[in-house]
Amino acid sequence: MFEKQADLMVHTPVINSQRLRALLDGVNAFGRNSQTGGYNRVGYSDADMAVRSWFLEQMRADGLTVHRDPVANLFGRYGPVDGPSIMAGSHLDTVPEGGAFDGALGACVALECVRAMKDAGFTPTTAIEVVATAEEEGRFGGMLGSQTIAGLVTAQWLDEARDADGIRLADAMRDQGLNARDALDAARPPGAVKAFLELHIEQGPVLEQAGTPVGIADSVAGVINLAVSLIGRANHSGTTPMALRADAFAGLSAVGQAVRSIIAEHGGERSRITIGKVALQPNFIHTVPGRADFIINIRDTDPGTMAALAQAMEQAVRDAAQANGLSYSIEEQSRMEPVRLDGTLVSLLNEEAHRLGLKTLTMPSGAGHDAQTMQTLCPSGLIFVPSRDGISHAPEEWTDWEAIEKGAQLMLSALVRLSAIAAD
Repeated sequence: MFEKQADLMVHTPVINSQRLRALLDGVNAFGRNSQTGGYNRVGYSDADMAVRSWFLEQMRADGLTVHRDPVANLFGRYGPVDGPSIMAGSHLDTVPEGGAFDGALGACVALECVRAMKDAGFTPTTAIEVVATAEEEGRFGGMLGSQTIAGLVTAQWLDEARDADGIRLADAMRDQGLNARDALDAARPPGAVKAFLELHIEQGPVLEQAGTPVGIADSVAGVINLAVSLIGRANHSGTTPMALRADAFAGLSAVGQAVRSIIAEHGGERSRITIGKVALQPNFIHTVPGRADFIINIRDTDPGTMAALAQAMEQAVRDAAQANGLSYSIEEQSRMEPVRLDGTLVSLLNEEAHRLGLKTLTMPSGAGHDAQTMQTLCPSGLIFVPSRDGISHAPEEWTDWEAIEKGAQLMLSALVRLSAIAAD
């Protein structure tokens, strides 16, 4: 399917970096916090929906055939109006106080690739669809946009999904004029998408430390989120003897202390366990904590290892509860299995990078991306560009434009090669 084709254009398409910057700046005019420098376009917020309307109009102005699906995924089609497509893009939503590049860069690069093709007079044989996916950052515990495209959402999940503040997905969507249940009828049928390509910042330090401008992901780590409650007894911090306490924070601390030994025994270099969200009650300086609610985030590229880590962390919770006189509950809040991306696309991307004279590193992705969901529907590929100091999900997030240009040119070359092949 992906064999090399002869050049079918007079001029070779080239990324226009200045135009790409302007597009990304346009996206980042939405949801910016001028005091912190962070960006706030969480899924189905007003800022998120506003940037989607703006981006859709940019694609329309470029002459693409555009539409928005029931979950607010955006599509801009270039090439034949009928038949399968090659899909390319990423997401526009952010985490709270996120950075300028995460997700938005990939959506902008996909549109710039189409613009560059039009500049060069290249018309694809197989249509290209620029996509800006919705709710990728997991406000409601999944990647709703790409899961909808791939047909992975269920009615039960749509009805029950809530964010960290208890807001129901269905309510958040309704407030934006959307019906969550309509997602069940929005999947692309098998064969409708021939391939999916995504460019994304690495969100880690590996490429920068290696001095390599482009990474090509061969796999994406799975994620398990365990919602844990440790319940003890709130009491006076001055009058309650240490031996008579049921201190929920002491239990939480013991669980946290167990992480390194659990990874050493059950995990490996690609294993990650994080306790990043914690709430103590009553959370007062003079009171022994009576309750600790927290999320254990577990990641690995091997499904067996990920499962073993989850089992070990659950045991650590039970041990901590018993040692500190606590009761507990553990609920699996969400799970996404590890995914191996399409090997043929990995090879194609490496071939195109070699042709462009780009040094690459084939690597796993520790963060979740739309590409892992899309792999269930079609062959999918993921291009990384370096993150300065490995920082992401923060206002300090930065990728040098020289690296962006190289990654974008690789995306463009791969899309030209893929779309020059007639769809089956």
